[in-house]
Amino acid sequence: MKELEQVRQAVLKALREAGLTAVEAFPEGFAKDYSGAVAAVAVGAVEGKAMGFCNYLGEVYDETAGTVRELYGKQLEGDITVDIRGPRAADCEAGCRQAAEVLLGGLPSGIRPGELRWEALKWEKATGLFLRRGSLRCQAVFVAESQEDGEIFLDFILKGVMRD
Repeated sequence: MKELEQVRQAVLKALREAGLTAVEAFPEGFAKDYSGAVAAVAVGAVEGKAMGFCNYLGEVYDETAGTVRELYGKQLEGDITVDIRGPRAADCEAGCRQAAEVLLGGLPSGIRPGELRWEALKWEKATGLFLRRGSLRCQAVFVAESQEDGEIFLDFILKGVMRD
């Protein structure tokens, strides 16, 4: 699902911009390749909800083109999981603090954070690293506009994320 990938990439980008090494969720052995804390990000347990009337939100005026476009929305509710691994317990704790700041206040406007939970810090024998698992319950809002001719719709884009 393209929307889930957009959420994961937005979270990865925000964590990286805050200075934390962040990667997509990966097999446990890969964590040994990093010297400090590493955040592994995944999106799971998602459900969709309708926005507006059948996802129709109304019309917007495009000043550049001088046209009116129809606006549609989509909302997903789900969990973003962030596993922080590090060679020392202090690395995990520092990574956890940094990740919490980003998850609760540094994500794009289309990702609305809810409850953030962290499991207790533990030693992971399989990787030889400390691990702290986190989960953020959130809502992700996506919007799509019709093209100028009004017949074709653009892809749903995570609200607050710039298009290339």
